[in-house]
Amino acid sequence: MTPTPELPVDPDVDLRVPADRGELAAHPAAVLGAIAAGGALGALARAGLQATFPHPPTGFPWATFGINVVGSLLIGVLMAVLTARPAGPLLRPFLGVGVLGGFTTFSTYVVDTQQAVTAGAPGTALAYLAATLVGALLAVWTGDTVTSRLLVRAGGAAR
Repeated sequence: MTPTPELPVDPDVDLRVPADRGELAAHPAAVLGAIAAGGALGALARAGLQATFPHPPTGFPWATFGINVVGSLLIGVLMAVLTARPAGPLLRPFLGVGVLGGFTTFSTYVVDTQQAVTAGAPGTALAYLAATLVGALLAVWTGDTVTSRLLVRAGGAAR
């Protein structure tokens, strides 16, 4: 028996969904370029917000909290839109992985938590840890659910 050649697989692509398989048609260099360009834009937006709204080590990091919750909401919106109306093979990598991946910053979330604990504010660290986790999960669910319902009402594809 001749082995079948392996296709390059993006773990976010469901190969059982024809629209998702379309993403595999893009050249890997184009996908990486789209992700890099989007990531640069997202990271610049995040850095600008964090510079505009700094916080002391013992204070609640509102900028990072807001960035992660808003970014999670937008990820939910994007996934609902792309599920209802599939787009070109570079849109999800550019917006989802690049822009929103560069914008959200769960690594800074962990660093902010560690700094608050080290600075003697474990209560702030625990509140921030829990609020970000719950806020981000609720935001992505809300973005996906509300957008899906709006798209169905507007005549988009039903789930």
